[in-house]
Amino acid sequence: MDSAATVGREQVAFAALRHHDFRLYFVTSMLAMMADNIEHVISYWVMFEVFHSPVLGGFAVVSHWTPFLLFSVYFGALADRFDCRRIIQISQLMFMGVSLTWGLLFLTNTIQIWHAAVLLVVHGLAGVLWGPASQLIIHEIVGVEHLQSAVRLSSTSRQLGILLGPAVGGALMLLLGPSIGLIVNGLLYLPLAVWLMLVPYTGHRRKVPGVGKARGFGVKEALNVLREVSGNRAIVSMVLLGGFSALFVGNAFQAQMPEYAHDLGADKEGFAYSALLAANAAGAVIGGLLLEGRGLLQPRVRTAIVCCILWCLVIAGFAAAPNYPLAFTLLFLAGVFNLAFSSMAQTLVQLLAPSHLRGRLIGLFSMSNSGLRAFSGLTVGVLGGFIGVHWSLGLSAATLLAVTIALFAFAIPSSRE
Repeated sequence: MDSAATVGREQVAFAALRHHDFRLYFVTSMLAMMADNIEHVISYWVMFEVFHSPVLGGFAVVSHWTPFLLFSVYFGALADRFDCRRIIQISQLMFMGVSLTWGLLFLTNTIQIWHAAVLLVVHGLAGVLWGPASQLIIHEIVGVEHLQSAVRLSSTSRQLGILLGPAVGGALMLLLGPSIGLIVNGLLYLPLAVWLMLVPYTGHRRKVPGVGKARGFGVKEALNVLREVSGNRAIVSMVLLGGFSALFVGNAFQAQMPEYAHDLGADKEGFAYSALLAANAAGAVIGGLLLEGRGLLQPRVRTAIVCCILWCLVIAGFAAAPNYPLAFTLLFLAGVFNLAFSSMAQTLVQLLAPSHLRGRLIGLFSMSNSGLRAFSGLTVGVLGGFIGVHWSLGLSAATLLAVTIALFAFAIPSSRE
């Protein structure tokens, strides 16, 4: 049976936004995601000014992605068992506490490296805790029929937060200074936490028999969950799709953007460089709105894999682009295709997951799609140190293309069942 059949046949523009509560969730979660990125902008800048430590900068990246590898499935199990509103509120309080603490430490000039390390880890854990519970909440708000729309719009709101975060963060630093800016930023997490106090959704429409505790952390528990769904090729294919795309390419090319910009003739401190940095997120936002506005690309396994194949091609094209306009255009398109295949894969995992495993499967997908990005710095960055970042990104995209084509062949039977 076609995987899209489970979500209904009617294609409605911005279907999830027809739900009043989802509209409020869309706005409040976008504010929280923007606050997350504002914190990155200000705290990373001040850390560099105070410590001038590349090691601490590298630790910031590791501490952001490694918790997804270690805790995603476990936190998914928590989302299966407990009230998801409370889990999300705890994550928002963690975010808020980190932002306020950054601000106070900078204000009193008492920041030390161990403070920064602890805050970076807590921030990373908050992001992992938020993910599975968030997906279960939106599933309950919109139901099965409009889940694809909700997941895609949630991804769009996240990208909008990523797009706006640097601009708002820079404005807060200029107007209020970094310390007060971070304290004010902490307040942006409040709307989502307060809204969750006013709604009845728990992430569980009914008590589901068979929901159990996670039996471990990291790879061990991930393998346990994967073993339980090993007979479902569609779920396995989407988890692998997220993992391979994160491992081989991820978003590691963003960290190498200064070198790409230099080679394309863009001044590191000019508008052209900033636009190149924002192109991927802008493509995801505009692409998400266009796809939703037209009701396009319903969730199918083959469609998700084809969109990933197109993403590989435009990323490889960006790596080889001889001029700035072409590079910018390809990065923009990369944002569109990345949002298309990642949101579709997320939707299919949620739709096809057994009820008692849904939270843990969402956690497994998060572990695969986000946690493995910790290693994309090796495939793109470290390799780029030997052969150049253009070649390393191009070869990484080509490798992912070959793997994705093989995955397409593996997934074909699932789309015919």
